[in-house]
Amino acid sequence: MAKLFFRYAAMNAGKSTALLQAAHNYEERGHRVRLFTALVDDRYGRGQITSRLGPHREAEVFDGGTDFEALLKAGTTDRAVACVLVDEAQFLTAPQVWALHRMAHVHDMPSICYGLRTDFRGELFPGSAALLGLADELDEMRTICDCGRKATMNMRVDAQNRRVREGAQVEIGGNARYRAVCGRCFNLA
Repeated sequence: MAKLFFRYAAMNAGKSTALLQAAHNYEERGHRVRLFTALVDDRYGRGQITSRLGPHREAEVFDGGTDFEALLKAGTTDRAVACVLVDEAQFLTAPQVWALHRMAHVHDMPSICYGLRTDFRGELFPGSAALLGLADELDEMRTICDCGRKATMNMRVDAQNRRVREGAQVEIGGNARYRAVCGRCFNLA
């Protein structure tokens, strides 16, 4: 029975690396996968899933209007899709998460979604909230804070490395804009 998976973590925990490894494992065994990443994430170019370690590959992009059911059903005519892999899953909408859930349970097409759980204020992203509610399996990937504790929060910082507490929920950026921190460091910053 296919499932919907959500693998979440703070930034820099290796989510994209794990996704690329999963794709490689499926394809090495002759299976077809479909990779998706958020259109809004253009850090490495649109339609690119890129690991900080170097590996990268092209992916289909999604935005709030993407109809996963239509895309995935249309893509099953030639060779069955063994797995759908979604990077930056926090940018999914709740209806898109429901669509991936239906594809797993009705059409036997598993989806593994990788993304952040919370934003820089500690608030859930809409896609993450839906995934936390609907995913059949949740897997917290881990990384560490500068202090050595488990990092669970994403802290937005300014050019002087000071915590930013206000602003739009989505501001694309890497290590220059965000730090993965533990709850203690998040609250004391």
